[in-house]
Amino acid sequence: METILHPIEPVYDARSRILMLGSFPSPKSREYGFYYGHPQNRFWKVLSRILEEEPPRSNEEKCRLLLRHHIALWDVLHSCKIKGAADESIADPVPNDMGRILGAADILAVFTTGGAATRLFRRLCTPVCGIESIPLPSTSPANCRHYDLERLVEAYRVILEYLK
Repeated sequence: METILHPIEPVYDARSRILMLGSFPSPKSREYGFYYGHPQNRFWKVLSRILEEEPPRSNEEKCRLLLRHHIALWDVLHSCKIKGAADESIADPVPNDMGRILGAADILAVFTTGGAATRLFRRLCTPVCGIESIPLPSTSPANCRHYDLERLVEAYRVILEYLK
């Protein structure tokens, strides 16, 4: 396995109030050039539902949706070795510098989407930034058996508490 560098810039501005973090972009996300790019990933459907908006179609619409609702989006890792999209195969993880966003915006809460993102953040980022993340279930199609769309929507509603 070769080391892959994270190819997607974070989405945030000074008005961002929550930071949502995945682990590392999947091959489809890297191909599309944006987060949660796999057509079967339910992240954008879930976010649209809880924000009561139409699902964004383009990367530009996704950015506008996030910023309009004061949501920053990035991944825990700057680089790693990974086999396909399998988070369990991650080796040699190097974290992103969370200070980049935490220093630019008044972030009230950090949410990690999925078990790998949560574990990696706790191990690599919490000791540096002193912030604990709030874990959310993965929106990956691999998690469909455990979390249908309605359960995901209910789980993700917690972010609304920080966006008031």
